[in-house]
Amino acid sequence: MSDIFFIGIAVVDYIFLVDRLPDRAEKYRARDLQIVGGGLAANAAVTAARLGHSAHMIGRIGDDVVAGQIGEGLAAEGVDCAGLRRFAGHRSPLSSVYVDDAGERMIVNYGDWSIPTATDWLPDELPAGTGAVMGDIRWEEGARHLFDLARGAGLPAVLDVDRPPFDASLLDAASHVALSAQALREMTGTADPRAGLTRLRERCAAHLSVTIGAEGTLFFEGDAIAHEPAYAVDVVDTLGAGDVWHGALTVALAEGMETRAAIRFASAAAALKCTRFGGRAGIPTRVELDQFLNRCEGSQA
Repeated sequence: MSDIFFIGIAVVDYIFLVDRLPDRAEKYRARDLQIVGGGLAANAAVTAARLGHSAHMIGRIGDDVVAGQIGEGLAAEGVDCAGLRRFAGHRSPLSSVYVDDAGERMIVNYGDWSIPTATDWLPDELPAGTGAVMGDIRWEEGARHLFDLARGAGLPAVLDVDRPPFDASLLDAASHVALSAQALREMTGTADPRAGLTRLRERCAAHLSVTIGAEGTLFFEGDAIAHEPAYAVDVVDTLGAGDVWHGALTVALAEGMETRAAIRFASAAAALKCTRFGGRAGIPTRVELDQFLNRCEGSQA
């Protein structure tokens, strides 16, 4: 198994299980609570670790109690946190998350936008044995730096786009750009994901895909848009499913899977996560994922 580097945001999630999502100024009672690490890149790193790879997290956090929780949570998952840098005088990202009976979630996130964005402390090269890199858009300068290193080494570089980046040219630095439906809609001005992918391809050379929830994933297969359906599961909690999808996709590419197989692998990992409450706590292991895929393939035979 290879080393995989992840760069971007790491947070602590306070996850409340409620009967319905808050919609007015009143008191609500939670039926369950999980306090776990979160964040796009951080959850993707944990996914890679649980799937058997050496995961390395690079990111910016504050110098506070939350920073300690972030680092301890990642380390407990076997993620290397040598690249997780604390900045004195700044606060770490924190999220309050509400999950209803249907598994849908509402997130309120705080991030300290004044944390320095300079990349002069990042590595100048990727170590031998690196299989892929993945970044989110919470630190675009850092993601670009890592993607440039990956390109120089001929490695996959996956960009998780859950909202439009400030600098759209970041998409061209990646080898694979995987978008949420909302991000694609906001970037292209169309609610039709097929039309959106087509429009985006006119200005982006990377491999493009978009996740569309329970409907699965649309992606380019050659010059045509292909569809890979989602796995049908009993949904308990969708929090972190997209992060897991991106982490598993990066793992699959590092292992040399072709595009459709990689997307199927990522979709299975995300589906399993949705069957469990607690965000990161629901990320599957490699054994669980392989067994799930074998069962699904067996049922289709």
